[in-house]
Amino acid sequence: MTSSRSGGRVLAQAAQAFAPMIDLVYPPRCPICGNATANQDGLCAPCWSGLVIPGDPACATCSRPFPSDMTNPDGAQCAVCLERMPKHSGIYAGTIYNDASRKLILSFKHGRKIGLARQLAEMIGSKIPQTDGVVPPPLLVPVPLHRWRLWRRGYNQSALLALELEKLGKGKALVDGLYRIRNTPMLGGMLPKQSEKTLSGAIRLNPRRATMLSGQDIILVDDVLTSGATSDVCTRVLLKSGARSVSIACFGRVMSGALHGDHAAIPQGLKT
Repeated sequence: MTSSRSGGRVLAQAAQAFAPMIDLVYPPRCPICGNATANQDGLCAPCWSGLVIPGDPACATCSRPFPSDMTNPDGAQCAVCLERMPKHSGIYAGTIYNDASRKLILSFKHGRKIGLARQLAEMIGSKIPQTDGVVPPPLLVPVPLHRWRLWRRGYNQSALLALELEKLGKGKALVDGLYRIRNTPMLGGMLPKQSEKTLSGAIRLNPRRATMLSGQDIILVDDVLTSGATSDVCTRVLLKSGARSVSIACFGRVMSGALHGDHAAIPQGLKT
């Protein structure tokens, strides 16, 4: 452990020493608008101010934001949770999905800017309780990609976020806890019921990880939470496998309609 920490410090010191040279060759740019920034992993002030960070007051079950002038919100639930109590134990969202977060997500997910993983994970991690000293720590399980989509893209963006969250002390990453047995089509443009039908039976537990997952607290990691169809399927699979609880962590959370039958369609180009 000491050797590992020492190695980490050496790498950090080396990165700091070479930072001016890197900035000279590759001037830091905002990943959203392309304007100059102070460092390689930052946003410019206007784009940073464009992100919407969820806060209080919020639903006690799913953290859906309530109007800021709402009084006595402690223990209050949103209409979605009142209509159908979710199986998950809570949602940790780094941002509310809007144009600014959309550009970051698409750059990370489809633009191959995997260096954004750390920045996005830090924003997600700010919402997740620290797990130092928690034994055993929660398992960070990413939403899986089918092997053909993983081969085409080259990486699972949710797995990269899980690995960065592990570095931030938010749990232990288990990147192959779930897998997809069927290459489902993109869910963009589908209504929730269509998504649920499309995903039925597509995601399963990795039998080699069944023992590790049983009895554990799980944090399901995804880049975007849209209708919740994918996370619902994953949550059901994990709970059926014996997981003690399943929470959801994501960077962008799409705010859908208030009631189950009134959800908006999933934004195009987002889901795996």
